[in-house]
Amino acid sequence: MDVIAHYHSPMKAKFGIPRQSGIVEELQGEIVFMPKYRNPDFVRGLEGFDYIWLLWLFSANRSSGCAATVRPPLLGGNQSMGVFATRSPFRPNPIGLSSVRLLHVDLEDARGPVLHVGGADLMDGTPLIDIKPYVEYADSHPGVRSGFVDERKWQPLQVLFPPSLAQRLDPRDREVVQRLLALDPRPHYHDDPQRIYGMAFGSHDIRFQVADGILTVVDVCPVSS
Repeated sequence: MDVIAHYHSPMKAKFGIPRQSGIVEELQGEIVFMPKYRNPDFVRGLEGFDYIWLLWLFSANRSSGCAATVRPPLLGGNQSMGVFATRSPFRPNPIGLSSVRLLHVDLEDARGPVLHVGGADLMDGTPLIDIKPYVEYADSHPGVRSGFVDERKWQPLQVLFPPSLAQRLDPRDREVVQRLLALDPRPHYHDDPQRIYGMAFGSHDIRFQVADGILTVVDVCPVSS
């Protein structure tokens, strides 16, 4: 299979990326095609769709191993489910599937056609192997069962972002960062109120602590080169 494009966004590391697509639609990124696919004919007609499917590779996985069962974060990391009943990145074939909002098709960019999207759950630099349009009559199934996901709902954290730190970010970035932090980026088996975590976002490192359901940002500093 050819890599047809790469995704680019402020999310420079896996830590902090939304665990599903569409949860933080304010998180924007762009899809830049490989030279072989920069002909505008490849995206002709795509501007008529509001959503697209991305098929991509889990390129940042440290291990290529795959077990029959995994421990989903939604279940606290202490219950096992079959890998095919989850969206774990550790699969027989490292392929991801995400539905994202198509914001704009830029045909004037010097890099060739560039797709601007919102709500992706991909890391910066992720390789894409296909793009397909989202079609509502075929792809939407409201009211269906969602297995163990129906039994456990994400509980967003309250985020305390001191104004003196928040002003170090662009207002739009600040809103996105707040939404990401409310999702609780930590591994679900972590519960150390003294621990300071760092989430890379663009050129900044967002450092925070979590205690009693409240996430407090303690520093916003430039990412060291």
